[in-house]
Amino acid sequence: MSPEKLEINVAMQIQKPINEVFEAIVNPEKMTHYFISQSTGIMEEGKNLIWKFPEFDFECPVRVGKIEKDKYISYYWENSGKELLVEIKLSESLNNSTLVSISEKDMDNNEAGLKWLSGNSFGWSNFLACLKAYLEYGINLRKGAFDFMKK
Repeated sequence: MSPEKLEINVAMQIQKPINEVFEAIVNPEKMTHYFISQSTGIMEEGKNLIWKFPEFDFECPVRVGKIEKDKYISYYWENSGKELLVEIKLSESLNNSTLVSISEKDMDNNEAGLKWLSGNSFGWSNFLACLKAYLEYGINLRKGAFDFMKK
């Protein structure tokens, strides 16, 4: 990463087998329990999807990139008119756990980029916490958490 470009990198260990974590990320029926409210389909290579979020009144176009079952998920979405790459890597960890590593790139190192870096770093950390709560405890941490942001 150059000093002119900003990139987000977050990671968290989920105490579930890798196949369960993978399925929870690509399957919208599972994703609606911790991240989105709706999707036009399952994440599959080359698919164009529309995601809706429970607390925001907009449609988010998602262009799925490469998918490697139980290992890797990539997709593109837009921020401030720029298409950004999200990469999710899964690796087996101790005690049948899964390490989930997420990167999103990239934005210019300027005021808009710094705002994106701050907001989406929080967003991806929250995604991981919500994924963990859902898979390990069956809790939807996101429910009602961002109602204050509704316009």
